[in-house]
Amino acid sequence: MADPVPAPDMVPAVVAAAREAAAMALARWRTDFRQWEKVPGSPVCEVDLDVDRMLHARLTALIPDAGWLSEETADKPDRLAARRVWVVDPIDGTRDYIRGREGWAVSVALVEDGRPVIGVLAAPARGELWLARAGGGATRNGRTLCAGHRRAMPGARVPVDALPKADRDLVAVFKPNSIALRIAMVAADEADLVATLRWGNEWDIAAAALIASEAGAGVADALGQPLLFNKPDPRAFGVLVTAQGLQDAAVARLEPRAREVIVPLSG
Repeated sequence: MADPVPAPDMVPAVVAAAREAAAMALARWRTDFRQWEKVPGSPVCEVDLDVDRMLHARLTALIPDAGWLSEETADKPDRLAARRVWVVDPIDGTRDYIRGREGWAVSVALVEDGRPVIGVLAAPARGELWLARAGGGATRNGRTLCAGHRRAMPGARVPVDALPKADRDLVAVFKPNSIALRIAMVAADEADLVATLRWGNEWDIAAAALIASEAGAGVADALGQPLLFNKPDPRAFGVLVTAQGLQDAAVARLEPRAREVIVPLSG
C-alpha cells in the first residue's frame, strides 16, 4: 500500500474540493429549493445534502482510509479508529443561506490524531477563501492573517446580535450566521472574542479553529481547555476564541457562567 499523501501536499486538492462545493452552493443560492427542519430551530435544505455528497466523494478519494464526520451524514463509529478524519459542514450558516444572506460558508477540515491540520472556509457570497495549515499560518484570499492584541475585556469586539447586560462593556459588531465565519473574524482582527457556552459540534468549528490558532488567536472550549476532535461524542463544550493576550481575561469572566450550564454528555 502506498504511503499516505502528506497533509501539506493535499492542500491544493482540498482547496479545489472546497471551491467546487462553494460554486455548487452559490449557483443555487437565492433560488427555489426544498428546505425543512431536522429538529425545531435547526434548518436544513437540499443543497446541504447535495454539497455533502459531492464533498464526500472528492475528499474520501484523497484519503480512502480516512474517517468522515459531517453535519449532514449519519455518524459512524468506525471513524474513531481512523488516524485521519474529514470534518465537514457543507453549509455552515444554513439559516443565512436559506434567507439569501451572505453569512454562510463551506467548512472543510482534515483532523489528524485529534487536531486539525488543514482548514478551509469557502464563503463565495462574500468572495472569501480562508485557508490554514498546521504550522503554516492562515490566509484569507492569499493574504496572511494575524489576530489582534488585547488584554482587557472592556471594548472587545464581539460578533453578536445583542450583548447581555453583564457584558455591556463589550462592543457588538456584525454577526454572520456561520459560527465558522465569526471565529475567522478573530483571525482577521475584525473581532476580539467569540464565545459560546453550550454544546457545539466539531463540524462547526474544526476548520475555523485552525484558521484562528494559526493567526495567533487563543482557541479553547468554554472552560479554557484545549479543543480535541474526532471524539466519540462530536461535541465540544462551547468554544472560546480570543484575540492574542485576551484568553485569560475571557476565561476569568466566562468560566463561572459556563460551569452553570454544564450538562452531562449522556443528557
